[in-house]
Amino acid sequence: MAWDGSYLAEFLLEKGYEVHGIVRRSSSFNTGRIEHLYKNPQAHIEGNMKLHYGDLTDSTCLVKIINEVKPSEIYNLGAQSHVKISFDLAEYTADVDGVGTLRLLDAIKTCGLINSVKFYQASTSELFGKVQEIPQKETTPFYPRSPYGAAKLYAYWIVVNFREAYNLFAVNGILFNHESPRRGANFVTRKISRSVAKIHLGQLDCFSLGNLDAKRDWGHARDYVEAMWLMLQTDEPEDFVIATGEVHSVREFVEKSFKHIGKTIVWEGKNENEVGRCKETGKIHVTVNHKYYRPTEVSSVMAWFSFLVLPWSLCCGSHAHHWQQWPPECVIAAWEQGAAGGCIPWGSCLARGLLLLHSDVSGQQPEMLSENTK
Repeated sequence: MAWDGSYLAEFLLEKGYEVHGIVRRSSSFNTGRIEHLYKNPQAHIEGNMKLHYGDLTDSTCLVKIINEVKPSEIYNLGAQSHVKISFDLAEYTADVDGVGTLRLLDAIKTCGLINSVKFYQASTSELFGKVQEIPQKETTPFYPRSPYGAAKLYAYWIVVNFREAYNLFAVNGILFNHESPRRGANFVTRKISRSVAKIHLGQLDCFSLGNLDAKRDWGHARDYVEAMWLMLQTDEPEDFVIATGEVHSVREFVEKSFKHIGKTIVWEGKNENEVGRCKETGKIHVTVNHKYYRPTEVSSVMAWFSFLVLPWSLCCGSHAHHWQQWPPECVIAAWEQGAAGGCIPWGSCLARGLLLLHSDVSGQQPEMLSENTK
């Protein structure tokens, strides 16, 4: 979740923290989302953000780094989180998303930091999968419908186990879908925003999607990282659902994105023969392709959100990233990046195993955030 990590790093740096990151060795540059956080981005000179090599599949390196930094807070955002890809890479997804969480928890225990560390686990609405009730809340039964959801279910319960067995301050943040211009390019919202931008620039005529009627509770990543931080500021560890309480479909996202470039999409046909035609020009810009469907589709997910408990709200103050605003924001970002030469830097980060650690520069112990790119 590298894009979440970049927002969380920004958030903590603004609060005066020192941020340490662990990044997997790669043959290509994989720090695109966080380069602007260097003291000198051009020379990669570190200031309050420092990077180390490591991986969530390597318990030895996790113990070494945690023992060296001695963090006070750990945010584990590590995951292979592309649901459809998890069907093809089921074992790998389980190793990173499930066992990777256990490795972090074991590293905390091995380093003797059980009583001094607070641990945040990035959980997911995919736990609910075949939903048992609407809206979903913390007590809703889980029914994952993908290897990704199943791996995250193990991570959820191993966090609960360490909390109850060792009295570790460990929490699960059950985050519903959240987006931003930094989202990976192979996710549906970014695919839509980039394609719409390319159509506007004359670089593309048409693109294909899967289930247009899939519905999700979508928020903005910048808002959700603050909720992560707030969960570790509570007096007692508790699991929370983080969501907006609103549901929108992929179809709505397409319509809103095209509206921002002055095009009205009219839908024709049914099922796999359905197309999205531009009302103004008559051109077909969207088609449906069955290969983009999941092997097992997830029902509409909508949350009963927890920000009535946390001192946090999506609806007021600085939390103004409403559904009406962020789809156009994604299109604008892709448009500007495309106009600058077709480079989409936020979508190019391939750093599976990025780990961020934070410390308050006032002298308090560091915090830690781990993250794996999808």
